[in-house]
Amino acid sequence: MPRRIVLDTDPGTDDAVAILLALASPELEVLGLVAVAGNVPLAETERNARAVCELAGRSDIPVYAGCPRPIDGRLVSAAHFHAAHGLGRLTLPPPRTPLRPEHGVDVLIDTLRQAEPGTVTLCALGPLTNIAVALVMAPDIAGRTAELVLMGGASYALGNETPAAEFNIHADPQAAAIVFGSGIPITMVPLDVTHQVLSTPERIERVRAAAGQSCAAAALLLMPPLDSCRRTVALHDPCVIAWLIAPDLFEGVEVNVAIETESRLTLGMTIVDWRGTSGRPANARVLQKIDADGFYALLAERLARLP
Repeated sequence: MPRRIVLDTDPGTDDAVAILLALASPELEVLGLVAVAGNVPLAETERNARAVCELAGRSDIPVYAGCPRPIDGRLVSAAHFHAAHGLGRLTLPPPRTPLRPEHGVDVLIDTLRQAEPGTVTLCALGPLTNIAVALVMAPDIAGRTAELVLMGGASYALGNETPAAEFNIHADPQAAAIVFGSGIPITMVPLDVTHQVLSTPERIERVRAAAGQSCAAAALLLMPPLDSCRRTVALHDPCVIAWLIAPDLFEGVEVNVAIETESRLTLGMTIVDWRGTSGRPANARVLQKIDADGFYALLAERLARLP
């Protein structure tokens, strides 16, 4: 039976690839997408989510808009990397599928309450605002969630938004603190892992060479920004989906993760207690290693299944 998932996402180039990978994987049943402000504003992320679903031939997947700003109201953006519209070098036609009218946070709550406990997995590809607000409104959903798999944080890799903090956690550290303190079983995919899966020209060409418009679009999404001197970029969010469908590609350990919410210098830092010195109980499985070649082989094979 496919694993039932909800994608909480802020597309974003790598988010878009993650959505395509999820829709191409028969091991997963995507119940819906909930957009959040992050890489670009909410109006762009919800539009991109609908457009990517249509690209994959899955206009039946419902898309909902969630929170337009983080809990503290301090809106951040990664448009400098993802472009103002969010999809980098890729331009998709305006989606025909309408945005669903329900608020994304309400959808998260209702989905988890209506399903049998432990049968729905949440996949967080952006800031954790929607999930945190849902937990504040309905604390009971923590015990009903099978697992939360999130791309966020870092340890040895330090930060990509600040010297100490990864973008998704830094975008809403208060939300991250709520989520990591909720008791939900968490698998954290940090920069330490995603920096191991670089989209080299050879790997991009492997994806491009597969048939279909989705592969051609994914190849553009894997490329560095036009105004960048980089030859490679890390492919962050698809690692969440890869963990769900091919966990043997990864290694990880159960540890305690705390979120810095007060320091101006280290706001949003994920403090991973590798040695157990804090005495706090483990609250997350933190992934450490990935088979990068195996990951890109999986990505190319799955995307080739889409239109």
